[in-house]
Amino acid sequence: MSLLKRIEQQSQQQKAESTTSKLEELRIKRQPVPTAPEARLSDIKTRIQERLVAELDPRADILSNTEEVKQTIEELFQSILEQENIVLSRTERMRLFDQIVDEILGYGPLEPLLEDPTITEIMVNGPKKVYIERNGKIERTNIEFEDEDHLRRIIDRIVSPLGRRVDESSPMVNARLPDGSRVNAVIPPISLIGPVLTIRKFAKTPLQVEDLIRFGTITPEAVEFLRACILARLNIIISGGTGSGKTTLLNVLSGFIPNDERIITIEDAAELQLRQEHVVTLEARPPNIEGKGQVTIRDLVINSLRMRPDRIIVGEVRGGEALDMLQAMNTGHDGSLTTCHSNSPRDTLARIETMCLMAGMELPLRAIRQQIASAIDLIVHQERMRDGTRKVVSITEVQGMEGDVIVLSDIFTFEQTGIENGKIIGRLKPTGIRPKFMDRIEAAGIKLPPDIFGVSVRFR
Repeated sequence: MSLLKRIEQQSQQQKAESTTSKLEELRIKRQPVPTAPEARLSDIKTRIQERLVAELDPRADILSNTEEVKQTIEELFQSILEQENIVLSRTERMRLFDQIVDEILGYGPLEPLLEDPTITEIMVNGPKKVYIERNGKIERTNIEFEDEDHLRRIIDRIVSPLGRRVDESSPMVNARLPDGSRVNAVIPPISLIGPVLTIRKFAKTPLQVEDLIRFGTITPEAVEFLRACILARLNIIISGGTGSGKTTLLNVLSGFIPNDERIITIEDAAELQLRQEHVVTLEARPPNIEGKGQVTIRDLVINSLRMRPDRIIVGEVRGGEALDMLQAMNTGHDGSLTTCHSNSPRDTLARIETMCLMAGMELPLRAIRQQIASAIDLIVHQERMRDGTRKVVSITEVQGMEGDVIVLSDIFTFEQTGIENGKIIGRLKPTGIRPKFMDRIEAAGIKLPPDIFGVSVRFR
């Protein structure tokens, strides 16, 4: 019995020690955690921001002037720091002020990324993971949002001025920034990691032909050829994968269109930055909260035919509007341009066939191919290479039909010669074949030297 009593006493003692240890852990957990400098600044920022929003004069004449608002914020900022006896170093003060201005007037933590000209893409995967693309390579940043609500507020600030919305009933949205940068946002319940924001940035100054030549995207000979094709009013499709630079190339090539022509641009979210004087920009509209009022790309293409266009430029064909675009090209609207997602020039034709079938018309495949062969003159295919660079890899003529097959002929193709320091070395070279539509180029009064096509001139 005495042995049993001793065992029982030891067990009770161990339980008491275990309980005391747990209570000590809970006491330690409840003690205030020392505040790190970042957490301290974040807390100060939140308090100052709440007071600023409450005290800032919301009059329209002030809010319409960014400089006046910034001055007002600075005065209130200094006043609040003095009232609350908040002591900050000069660096901390400047940094905190910039963050508050970005939060009230800009896009919060995204502002420094949007201002960095070397960044081409911003990818926000939830509030704590922000990635960027620089020089064709993806890297993670140390920028974070406070929480999901903070990220949602920034997304709403982007889409609201465009009359668009993103909520549980409509969890996906396409939009654009004032400079034309493309924006896509996806929120729960579609996204399982919180709000996801993707921004394809556009350069503050639109790229010119010289920039593409300097980057090695295209050669001067190919540019001269494409310039002649646009002046001769040939119908051109720019194809390529996601992020291959199709819209940038479309922007550059559209600069060759004469200034005295009426141009109608049609896009899902307006991105094109045409510099001509007579440009009409149309943008598709999603349905409202009641599911009504939607205006599709196809609706805009059909309507544009009644607007007396000299040229129709569709930002991208991705559905039934492809059939209406072909009809426009075949009914006197020569010189039209558009882009299409595909992996090769041949794949471009297959995709257009599929998109025409999506229009809901019971058309035989041969009839669709005849429309394609008759409407499209040239396919310019661009790719993003393994080293992150964008290059035009093929300029291909659509020659017509042979039986049930559309005949293609490469005018220029990219020839890779090697790799140096991880960079692909190569050049877009002519194949030596003159396109069949050369008579149309010459009829427009344009003379191209034979050596553009790699054809040497022989003297007798």
